[in-house]
Amino acid sequence: MKNRLLAALTAAVLSGALFVSPKVDAKGYGMAGCGLGSMIIKSNDILQIFAATTNGTSGNQTFGITTGTSNCSSDGIVMKEKAQELFVTVNYESLEQEMALGKGEKLVTFAQLLGCSSDASSAQLGKMTKDKYSSLVQSDTTPALLLSAVKSEILKNESLAKSCSLL
Repeated sequence: MKNRLLAALTAAVLSGALFVSPKVDAKGYGMAGCGLGSMIIKSNDILQIFAATTNGTSGNQTFGITTGTSNCSSDGIVMKEKAQELFVTVNYESLEQEMALGKGEKLVTFAQLLGCSSDASSAQLGKMTKDKYSSLVQSDTTPALLLSAVKSEILKNESLAKSCSLL
């Protein structure tokens, strides 16, 4: 009885997998998604089951998505927002000090995370944070509020709004 049930289940899974459209994602991986499995198994057919199993059992897909490795892209909007939030949270005190000065290593990195990739836009962001420091940083400011306030000021500044992509 168990063997028949297992055979029927296997047949159902395999037949369903055979009728799935074998499209390859624009990112270069198949139905199993990015990860080690997509790097080992290039074809997008029934073998995607093994690619998915490889991705799932080793935990490499989660790591790849988090780090942008293993054929996974780290250019997603959610990923960028989370990177910005994490950076501000971890570097909050140092970032506050550098914003008051309008310069510093962490402020330059923050500018890059906000899409202000040129030296000129990074310097302009530094000047803006120095000039607007008292409105950006208040006694009840949290890292999330600081990030939101900086983004809001960037959007209000015509030059920064053009030179910084924010996401």
